[in-house]
Amino acid sequence: MAAKKDVVPKATPGTQLDVRREWEYPFGTFQRDMNKLFDDFFGGFELSPWAPVERRLATAFIPHVDVSETDKEIKVSAELPGMDEKDIDVSLTRDTLTIKGEKKEEKEDTGKDYYKMERSYGSFTRSVPLPVEVDTDKVQATFKKGVLEITLPKTAKAIQETKKIAIKAK
Repeated sequence: MAAKKDVVPKATPGTQLDVRREWEYPFGTFQRDMNKLFDDFFGGFELSPWAPVERRLATAFIPHVDVSETDKEIKVSAELPGMDEKDIDVSLTRDTLTIKGEKKEEKEDTGKDYYKMERSYGSFTRSVPLPVEVDTDKVQATFKKGVLEITLPKTAKAIQETKKIAIKAK
């Protein structure tokens, strides 16, 4: 005979009552158990895809990217501290801007009774979907003090197709 579950869970004083009905969500329970299994198995690998996000982000380099748009152009700004322009690759397809790079960092610290050398390497890729057609012949990219700025002028057709919508107050 199967074990009986109470319809209303009982809580003891000072404990929080968990009112989830896990038997109603078997796939949620299954997913949680599988995530725990992979986390336990890959726990020693810092960059494993199943590592907790906090641990992956602490070791991986993910550049911050800002995108802004005006009537005539799209501007993309990426923060790439400690990098050189030779380590960065910018490519453009019809509807996507892709920024790739590899960060190589070495830190050396020498004291009276010690020597410490740290090296970290990592590659990244950031893709930015473009909402309109851009004039690929006029795209410009500059890199100064760790900030990559890309200016993507819109085509004349894209500028003409932009329509302002009037907003009426009620």
